Amino acid sequence: MTLETRAFGKQGEAEAVRFLQRRGYRIMDRNVRLRRGEIDLIAYDGDVLVFIEVKARRSIRFGGTSWAVDLRKQERLSRLAVQYLARQRLRDCLCRFDLVLIQEAAGRRVEIELIQNAFEARGDL
Repeated sequence: MTLETRAFGKQGEAEAVRFLQRRGYRIMDRNVRLRRGEIDLIAYDGDVLVFIEVKARRSIRFGGTSWAVDLRKQERLSRLAVQYLARQRLRDCLCRFDLVLIQEAAGRRVEIELIQNAFEARGDL
């Protein structure tokens, strides 16, 4: 991953945080490193704990942002969420998975889409 690509990802994540905060999300954690990966954002939307995957794309050449979270990625995110809940000793809390899709458009305009409850927990949990 190039430095430019990494900077674009960080910028997209910062954009996602601002977007979510304007919608009332309380950001609790960013870039949570766990044994098998990373969760981009963790926030509360009301009393629901939300695990948020942020996908930023400059073009639709590889299918755009909506293709970025396939079944394998959903399974990995589900396992990471279980690890996080265990680490924080959180039980019986309402949780969901949201996606924030950021697409750079012509003229450097940015389109942001929030998909709440984007998928159910998957895999052997």
